[in-house]
Amino acid sequence: VQLQASGGGLVQPGDSLRLSCAASGRTFSSYLLGWFRQAPGKEREFVAAITWIGGSTHYADSVKGRFTISRDNAKNTIYLQMSNLKPDDTAVYYCAARKTGSIIYNYNYDYWGQGTLVTVSS
Repeated sequence: VQLQASGGGLVQPGDSLRLSCAASGRTFSSYLLGWFRQAPGKEREFVAAITWIGGSTHYADSVKGRFTISRDNAKNTIYLQMSNLKPDDTAVYYCAARKTGSIIYNYNYDYWGQGTLVTVSS
């Protein structure tokens, strides 16, 4: 099983960026795919999640209205469209897959990608 995250980079405050996470190696139809992030010196935190079937979405309060999670079932890929980025959004972003348990706790996720760094700085 592989989750391959990509799309990170250096952007300025107010800019937009889209992250991608390509899933392979198994079927994820019964899974929820999520994005977490970890800033330097901080714990990994939940950002957003989407069900593979139905496309129900969930967001952390800190990103609601600025980030949008979506999926392309044909490409086995999820996306995180990030808009109006702030310096506080600077972190390594990870995609992950979970079958059961609360979506906001990282220990409920079974598979993890390698992370992609997003830096928001002027």
